[in-house]
Order: sequence, then C-alpha cells, then structure tokens
Amino acid sequence: MIQCTVEGCPSFFHFLSFVNFLVLQPLPAEQIAAAVALDQRCLGGLWTENGYQREVDSPNSDLLGLVTADSTEPQMIGLACLWAILEEAHITLLAVDPAYRGQGLGQALLWALLRAAAGRGLEWATLEVRLSNQAAIALYQKFGFERVGQRRGYYQNQGEPAEDALILWRKGLRRPEFQASLTQWQQQIQQQLRRSGWQIEPF
Repeated sequence: MIQCTVEGCPSFFHFLSFVNFLVLQPLPAEQIAAAVALDQRCLGGLWTENGYQREVDSPNSDLLGLVTADSTEPQMIGLACLWAILEEAHITLLAVDPAYRGQGLGQALLWALLRAAAGRGLEWATLEVRLSNQAAIALYQKFGFERVGQRRGYYQNQGEPAEDALILWRKGLRRPEFQASLTQWQQQIQQQLRRSGWQIEPF
C-alpha cells in the first residue's frame, strides 16, 4: 500500500479541513482595541488603550497577540507581554480567552515570551500570580519557574477580599540547556496544538 504524506494528496486536504490557523505576532497598533476587549474578558480591564499603546511603542516591551487567521473577521484570543529590565524579563501579562483555554494556547504564549527574552539576552524571568490560580502556577512550573516569595494583599479588586501573589522566578535563560528546553517545549506544544485542532504561524 502507498501512503500519501505530501501536499497535494487527499489526506493532506482532509487534515487541513480540521485545522484552525492562528497568527502569533507583535501586536500591531490597529489591534489595540481588540486587545482591550480581550483584556476586559480575561482580566477585568487591567490596561487601557493608552496602556497598550505604550507597550506597542516601547523598545523594552514584547507585546504579543494571538489572532485567528481563518475567517474574514479575525478574532484576538490571546495576549502576552514582558518588560525587559536590565537582565530581567518581567512577564506582566498572559491571557487566553476563556472560551479557548485548556488547548495549549497559554503554553504557546509563554514559550514565545521566553524565546523573546532569550533573544534579548536576558538572564532570568519573573512574574506574579494569584495564590489561588493553581492552573497558572502549574503552567509556570512546567516551564521551570520556582517560587521565591509572596506579596501579601497584592491583588486588590473592588468589592473582593485582597489576595496574595506568589513571586515566581526562572533563571538560566542564557544557558545552552535552556535553548535545548525551548526546542523540546516547542515540539511538545505543537503536538498538543495539533490534537486540539490548532496550528500557529509562525511558531
């Protein structure tokens, strides 16, 4: 039996019919309004349009958007941002639309931020996360983040009790073994995305 594995064979087009394509790229200015809308859905309004514009304009920020690419009306479903401060990548934002969680998209965004940090020659990455957000904590730990501290009452939303933040730290971004980890994570994430019916370009 001949197995058809190349573009042009019926099985290839059958595969494409079940794949949803996404674009992962630096957020362009024309998508700021969509970013604010996603921010409202995920984070309750962390940043305003002016805040996102500052990140787009800043040479010290990497602000990434994840957008559907297979429709006439692209939809933003993910955001991620870091600040480069001396030798540190401070991850300030990681959000996936609630309707699209649990499919590997958060891992893809975090991987892209860590790759950007390594590309800048930064030495370590750090972030704060709610103590109650066990799913996010597990995600960060999967990528080698370790708990180094806790900030009392860091999250204070009106009408809700204050909540502590864990401070997580990921060192060794310049080491050769970290580059090897990036490659391994990329392969694992691609496999999970395919199982969920996604393909990200570029990735």
